Amino acid sequence: MAINSTGLQPDREADDNQHRSLTTLAPDAVEALSSTSLRCVECSALYPALEMGQPPRYRCDCGGVLDVETEFKLPQQPTHSDSDVDSMLYGFDAELDGGTPSAGSSWRQLFDERAANPPIWSISSDKMLLDGSGVWRYRELILPAPERFVVTRPEGNTSLYPVGIENCSVGRIGHRQIGAYAGLERFFLKHEGENPTGSFKDRGMTVGVTMANLLGARAVACASTGNTSASLASYAAQAGLEGIVFLPAGNVSGGKLAQSLAYGARTVQIEGDFDDAMRLVEQVCNELGIYLLNSLNPFRVEGQKAIGLEILQQLDWQAPDWLVLPAGNLGNTSAIGKAFRQAYNLSLISHVPRIASIQAAGANPFYKSFAQGFARRETVQADTVATAIRIGNPVSYARARRVIEECDGLVEQVTDEEILAAKAVIDRAGIGCEPASAATLAGVRKLVARGVIKRDEQVVGILTGNLLKDSKTGIPQHVSGSSVKATIEAVRSVLS
Repeated sequence: MAINSTGLQPDREADDNQHRSLTTLAPDAVEALSSTSLRCVECSALYPALEMGQPPRYRCDCGGVLDVETEFKLPQQPTHSDSDVDSMLYGFDAELDGGTPSAGSSWRQLFDERAANPPIWSISSDKMLLDGSGVWRYRELILPAPERFVVTRPEGNTSLYPVGIENCSVGRIGHRQIGAYAGLERFFLKHEGENPTGSFKDRGMTVGVTMANLLGARAVACASTGNTSASLASYAAQAGLEGIVFLPAGNVSGGKLAQSLAYGARTVQIEGDFDDAMRLVEQVCNELGIYLLNSLNPFRVEGQKAIGLEILQQLDWQAPDWLVLPAGNLGNTSAIGKAFRQAYNLSLISHVPRIASIQAAGANPFYKSFAQGFARRETVQADTVATAIRIGNPVSYARARRVIEECDGLVEQVTDEEILAAKAVIDRAGIGCEPASAATLAGVRKLVARGVIKRDEQVVGILTGNLLKDSKTGIPQHVSGSSVKATIEAVRSVLS
């Protein structure tokens, strides 16, 4: 796949400016994805995951986004009938009717056994490495790719902090202050900033780059406000792929940009916002045969389902009442909602949690659409200190709308002032997060105050990025106080 018009590689034959055709893909890769399809969220048109002689598909012919449907099969199990929940096609069209208890126990046992393996790079077994990943542990529900194509660091296994007034231990006074601020007795924060590159994006990127590797891509690209570009650059470097990131000039924090550059990605700064960069990268990838790794790519969103699955496993497969998360491009709302639906259909859980997607007031197109009953899709010119969710035309709108409607969820907005106040509480608790993550706590506090979320309900909130992703916004930049003499008397007088 040449990308010669960008000057990144020497000229090659024109027919090399494509992904490999199916005839040159490895037979085990073709077979593994033979039961996987892509369905349009808008018109329900169905496409195979791999189309003979065609480049990767990111959209339906009608322009709608696509969702992955695949057949879930327990490994080393005999063939089941179509009615058996262990071997069934799961996508958004599956009915919310639950499976059988026996099916759920088999899946729980499989995932719990894998979780017992340490998340380390095994010397002799790729399977041990996959089992230790917080994404590939659930590989039957994520992507049935042959193990030799999987690109993993590994990722996941992020902490679920108990921070509620009642469920936080007495020795963690700082953490309990978060619960007091939110007004919740049973509250957990899932910190996706503990992933390898510092954000949840690694969950989707390990799957996206694995697909690129399987397809024989030589280059991958994305538009990004920072987190996606850092993750793409890391996983592309690991796989030996060219990484190209389109950034909105002046709207990306230094910490995120530094990661992309350090990992060797080629950066293209666009004079515009994220939505302009997203429009351009889609055109470039389609024209030059580069593999697109934004959340428009349905396989990348599949990786983010692992956030929801890991939360359920950490709670011993007891689903919370609410899941609250920041909302920008809406990939996480789509992915986690889908994970909960599929977990319910597999009888991993007994009910589907309600989801609350929280937007910044200055970047609130999904909230505006929700406020009018999704009568029409809104777009805005985004402006917020939370750069990770500074998006005015979210790609995964249709997927996320469906999730909110199915789970009786809601969308809320919070101001930048509310975001920064919540961030200060999380930071002072010794956990820390980037500004976009703090929209979660700000939203929870607002919904509890309004009585939407009840004080005694069990709530899980998502923190999407590490504190150092934005080392300036909402963080004191100067050391307080003046210098003192290097004597115990001088120090004693200051501390007293």
